[in-house]
Amino acid sequence: MTRHHDTDRTPVTVIGLGRMGRALAEAFLRDGHPTTVWNRTAAKAEPLVASGATLAGSVADAVAAGPLVVVCITDSDAVRELLDPAGGVLGGRVLVNLSTGTSQAARATAEWAAGWGAAYLDGAIMGTPAAIGTADAFLLYNGSRPAFDEHEAALRSLGAGTAYLAEDPALSALHEMAVLSLMWNTMNGFLHGAALLTRAGVDATTFAPVAKASIETVAGWVSGYARQIDSGAYPVDDITLGAHAVAMRHLIDESAAVGVSTELPRFLASLADRAVNAGRGDDGYVAMIEQFRTPEEKR
Repeated sequence: MTRHHDTDRTPVTVIGLGRMGRALAEAFLRDGHPTTVWNRTAAKAEPLVASGATLAGSVADAVAAGPLVVVCITDSDAVRELLDPAGGVLGGRVLVNLSTGTSQAARATAEWAAGWGAAYLDGAIMGTPAAIGTADAFLLYNGSRPAFDEHEAALRSLGAGTAYLAEDPALSALHEMAVLSLMWNTMNGFLHGAALLTRAGVDATTFAPVAKASIETVAGWVSGYARQIDSGAYPVDDITLGAHAVAMRHLIDESAAVGVSTELPRFLASLADRAVNAGRGDDGYVAMIEQFRTPEEKR
């Protein structure tokens, strides 16, 4: 169904039409924004054009189409490589980078954009493509505060959970990496647990509700753990870190006994053992933060 543009809505350009990029463009279209799109493979734009988007003939044409340019491609390094030939038309526009990348790359891209006279916002998408444009999408922005204030209404088309944090553009990438670490560690814990149980003939679907309840319990600890981290004091809430280290060795033994990889529990146990050896054995589990804060070369 073709969507009609609202003449009061900010024109938006979306560059990069992978699954996430298409979702971003669709959200802008649903909210009535005149939307220009560009992708290396032009065929990916066809459903969006059928919904009312305009396909730009080049990257430069896409940038020139409106005051707000949203890019979602491989990473921040690729953003600079792709847009550099079109840098001459970036001046006076707002560039929003929703590509994944490191904090160093975000700062480099901000400096690069400033060199072309563009305001820069670095964003992190905390959600799946299916969530974009809904109350379930949470997006963080850092960089130019005036640029965010000017285009906040348009950016809220992408998700109800839209927040600005600080002028430092690197904070978006740092938040995204922190959340990815949390996601991967949670999923790997579930997968290792499922490997243990399926070896004993227990279906993963049987384990799933137990795992979900356990994850929700752990989620309830996060706020208290955060206060401990900020205070630098790690009281014992349940059992000591030393006792956790003993339990980790049981997990290693159990994994080996049933024929499951011991790599993950061995890694966790090695961190716990280092913390105990550093004098943290009688502290609470949150004392493990000191191990994550210490680079390998300084241990």
